[in-house]
Amino acid sequence: MRVPLSWLHEYVKPDLDAAALAERLALTGTEVERVVHHGVLSVEGFVIGRVLSAERHPDADRLNVCRVDLGGAEPAQIVCGAPNVAAGQTVAVAQPGAVMPDGTRLRKAKLRGVESAGMILSEPELEIGVERAGIMVLGLDGGKPAPGTPLADVLPLATDVLELEVTPNRPDCLGVYGVAREAHAATGAPLAPAPWSEDVGTGGPVEGAAVAVETDRCKRFMARVFEGVTVGPSPPWLKARLMAAGMRPISNVVDVTNYAMLLTGQPLHAFDLDRVAGGRLVVRDGQAGDELETLDGERRRLDPEMVVICDADGPTSLAGVMGGARSEVHAGTTRVLLESAVWDGPNIQRTSTRLGLRSEASGRYEKGLAPEQAQDALALATRLLVELCGARVAPGTIDVDPPGGRDRTNRTIRLRDARVSGLLGAPVARERSAEILSALGFLVDQADDGLDVTVPAFRRNDVTREADLIEEVARIDGVDKLPATLPASGLAVGRLTPAQRLRRRAADTLAGAGLHEAIGWSWSAPELADRLRLAHDDPRRAAVVVENPMSADHAQMRTTLLGSLLDVARRNVTHGTGDVAIFEAGAVYRPVAGRELPDEPYTVGVLLTGAVRAPSWREPAPPAADFFAAKGVLAALLGALRVAWALEPAGEPFMHPGRAAAIVLGGADGERIGWIGELHPSVAAAWELSGAVAAFELDLDRAIEQVPGPVRYTDYTSFPEVRQDLAVVVPQAVAAAEVVAAVRAAGGPLLARVEVFDVYRGAQVGADEVSLALRLAFRSPERTLTDEEVAERRAAIEAALAEQVGGRIRA
Repeated sequence: MRVPLSWLHEYVKPDLDAAALAERLALTGTEVERVVHHGVLSVEGFVIGRVLSAERHPDADRLNVCRVDLGGAEPAQIVCGAPNVAAGQTVAVAQPGAVMPDGTRLRKAKLRGVESAGMILSEPELEIGVERAGIMVLGLDGGKPAPGTPLADVLPLATDVLELEVTPNRPDCLGVYGVAREAHAATGAPLAPAPWSEDVGTGGPVEGAAVAVETDRCKRFMARVFEGVTVGPSPPWLKARLMAAGMRPISNVVDVTNYAMLLTGQPLHAFDLDRVAGGRLVVRDGQAGDELETLDGERRRLDPEMVVICDADGPTSLAGVMGGARSEVHAGTTRVLLESAVWDGPNIQRTSTRLGLRSEASGRYEKGLAPEQAQDALALATRLLVELCGARVAPGTIDVDPPGGRDRTNRTIRLRDARVSGLLGAPVARERSAEILSALGFLVDQADDGLDVTVPAFRRNDVTREADLIEEVARIDGVDKLPATLPASGLAVGRLTPAQRLRRRAADTLAGAGLHEAIGWSWSAPELADRLRLAHDDPRRAAVVVENPMSADHAQMRTTLLGSLLDVARRNVTHGTGDVAIFEAGAVYRPVAGRELPDEPYTVGVLLTGAVRAPSWREPAPPAADFFAAKGVLAALLGALRVAWALEPAGEPFMHPGRAAAIVLGGADGERIGWIGELHPSVAAAWELSGAVAAFELDLDRAIEQVPGPVRYTDYTSFPEVRQDLAVVVPQAVAAAEVVAAVRAAGGPLLARVEVFDVYRGAQVGADEVSLALRLAFRSPERTLTDEEVAERRAAIEAALAEQVGGRIRA
């Protein structure tokens, strides 16, 4: 919503500049996104001129050399290229030194050898209109304004504009007068009477036109008939005001409807009454086969969920959204039927969204207008049509309610002094509360324990209870005045649960490992399952479907984090960041048969691609991310949680064969909680990723369930450990984890540590065999171990390797 300050000042003029007023409104809940300037940067140098003569340029067919009276001793010579310039015209002139809206400073110039001292202006050059066919003619054959008069005294050349972000519950602020009311309450500046307070129209029946309402989605339909209408350009002041408010001038009749809408917040629509077949309008729900060509030239197919306005030939307007081309006002229109109606807000919003058609009218209707506002806008537009279009308003006013009637009641709410101070934590004088609410348009009466407040129609949908009144008082009186207090109860203590602390530890660990956290949508596209090549019976295909998705890509709840991580990786890689290390933590949604709500396990996903670390002078080409890089991150994560885990050979349809595994809790045959591996190249290519892409995903909630109790610390022994290396040859099919597990079990409590430090495949072992080099460390917390004790444990380890994994010791 754009509110020109010059227009606002007609109704309220606080002693504040634009920035200070914007700040004051923002503090009271009317958010001002920005303050912009519209029009010329300075009014100096812009004057009224009178063309004394206009003669053809001696060296240019399309230029005229004009002598223009600017109120000085001698007329100025100005070269003008407009085809409509002529002697006797009163025009707008920019003199040398004037600064145009785009920042250009005019200077004397020579055009084809003829000196020109200024510029005769058109509407677009002043940003007060869109007519580019010629100069702006303010009058003919003398008269006022006199030459030399400052142009700013005649036209609104410049104004600051407040751009408001109006919340859905405040449609009353979608009109200039509604914003003036807010500024009046916020600053105390006097408020002028409402511009619709005087109505030149009359009530009663109307001859020559009729309206029938057959749907409850129309809350009120008012209309008046105007005859003798002359359609033409609007006066410059009206064009300038519309341009500053962000609307394009069209014709005087259409501009009046837009002007009244911007001032009152209530949209209107003008029908050419001679184009309304049968002279009767019927407001009904759409029907199968209904079609309408709207004012934008598009032919639209309607449905029963939309409201249409029909005449004897069918639909002629799309209610609350846009008029129809068949009955639009045109240059030859002489009779106008002016509609001022109120429609069901949610229905207008659905219609606008379904057709992809938004308008200034639909944006207001969808927030919910009061039926009483229709009368206000109609009264204002009636006066303007008479003044600016030479129209005669026919006797009577059509005023039709929906079949079920309309709500005409304004509720009265008791505002108790004790409740005000109790809810705000500080007292507000009753007189101050009454002053604030009266300034906002509420009716206030005294009561024994406070005030009886009657809610105005334009706030009927927003203010429904005592707490809402207290909010109105607090925001205008100043929330910043309220004292900062702690909760009264000393037992109000907040803390994280153990599971929440462990979730944070997991995120901190991943961030500490150099990964960046990504936060993706909780939704995914239906085709994600196909892109990941999931089997038809894969439970991750069974997603929760969103009834009203924001887009097709958000049509269902996600069942995996991988799609979101791949989307983030693709965006980074395609924008030049090839080394990606990211993680995401959040819920996935998996339907459960027989239950209304899905399971929402808290899941962690990690994705690595590109180099695992930044290059340096010692390592100009760091290794690329692979299975083992992802495994290292997984080890850091589960190690920080102190959870025992292992990997088992397993595959996923989106993983590289032979480079994937299942993550299991505990040791072998433990509970599977996720997967790890490298993506299949074809899957990675679908996201425009080249090279290896390593990833893992696990159910963090189930991992947290296995976190042991409090950490127990043991003394670091001062007894030395005995280190030995052992090379064992095992079949290729045996996993290193199985070898390590067998060694740990056989080594007993004296085996402090075992790790694989080398792998050998080659001529010295069989073709289907691999040699693993193990480093063993033996230690006792109580004594120095003897050679015999260590030899006994080593023998047990060698026997276990032969028996359990088919290994033999390599000399």
